[in-house]
Amino acid sequence: MSWHVEGTYFENCNCDMVCPCSTSGLTAPADNDRCNVALAFHVDTGEVNGVDVGGLTVCVVADTPALMSDGGWKLGVLMDAAASPEQAEALAGVFGGQLGGPMEGLTPLIGEMAGMESLEISYTDDGRTHQVRVGSAVDMAVEDFVSPLDATGLGVKISGIGFPADTLAAGMSSTARVDVFGMSWDNAGKNSFSAPFAWSA
Repeated sequence: MSWHVEGTYFENCNCDMVCPCSTSGLTAPADNDRCNVALAFHVDTGEVNGVDVGGLTVCVVADTPALMSDGGWKLGVLMDAAASPEQAEALAGVFGGQLGGPMEGLTPLIGEMAGMESLEISYTDDGRTHQVRVGSAVDMAVEDFVSPLDATGLGVKISGIGFPADTLAAGMSSTARVDVFGMSWDNAGKNSFSAPFAWSA
């Protein structure tokens, strides 16, 4: 069976702007001893093995070594409480990597799967600012950076990234609190990326 999902995503980590992990394909170390990262994916349209998953949001949180390619990640998945059991199973397969696609390439790096929880999720994205609240587990808001020297106002974009999209908008967080699966941090004022994404397998 095949699947496809399209929508928008954003992330925040505890690196300073701009995160070397993503821009190096995980071959350069993070700015700190550990990388604490949360990624929020909102699926605008999608179908997974015949199940419509449009309108739902998934958040992935992880604690990793500074050099992410070393593996040993602790990773957890937060599922939209609005998802039916069939939708949750479909999205878990996509974002857990079991159904192939971009997340499959990360599964060898996961040392501990911290679990999956279903929580109320609110997600907003106006193209420049991005915000997600996941129960009391995640409260994250970021804004894409626009250089005062850029007359176009289009913002700083970094291309050639590959995951989760080829071109990411760079920014910074205003709020970035995570407390779930035994992982807890506050990354306010740190790196963010955002982009539309389109995955299939």
